[in-house]
Amino acid sequence: MITPKQLDGLVTEPTMPRLVWYAAFGSNMHLARLTYYLLGGRPPNGRRTYPGCRDGRPPERTVPVMLPGELYFALESQAWTGGMAFYDPNVTDQMAARAYLLTVEQFSDIAAQEMYREPGGMLDLTKVLATGRDEMGPGRYETLVCPGYLDGHPVLTFTAPWGIRDVEWNPPAANYLRHLGSGLAEAHGWPTRQVADYLATRPGATGYWTTEGVTELLRG
Repeated sequence: MITPKQLDGLVTEPTMPRLVWYAAFGSNMHLARLTYYLLGGRPPNGRRTYPGCRDGRPPERTVPVMLPGELYFALESQAWTGGMAFYDPNVTDQMAARAYLLTVEQFSDIAAQEMYREPGGMLDLTKVLATGRDEMGPGRYETLVCPGYLDGHPVLTFTAPWGIRDVEWNPPAANYLRHLGSGLAEAHGWPTRQVADYLATRPGATGYWTTEGVTELLRG
């Protein structure tokens, strides 16, 4: 089994980095899926074509990580239907993610695509590095979060501006859950039963999906 990396805390006087860790907790836990954000194109059976990054090189490194907080499902996914994966860093729990070491330019372009904006600009990371959070807009993935540092580089991800208790949960569709499950196995090396138990007990999925049901889904 792969041992996830443990994060360090925030620093008191952050400097602007050249490299950052992008912590993916949804469909981008698959390196193949992330590659469409880097190089552009439409994933198989996808509903959206991505413009890609200015710098399409692969990540310098990739490691499994556990972030402080909770994964939950809410709203309606335009790509998958059913609930979307969101991250609440203020819940006492741990969320499985996959961290990719990228340039700030690459992370800016990936974030722009998730925010339905045109890539090509540079994110101002001053506030998120200083406080751990910066709301870039009201959208679903327009809030930047920095839960800590890893090997001297800040860990960054994006989620919604609201918290887990501020929105109605919505169970994820089978195809989305299957994709997340295989992404967790790829990133963390978890066995099927552990992946299924993790996903079935996340808010939004629990009460609709069971560990047995997700196990069957992943094996089928």
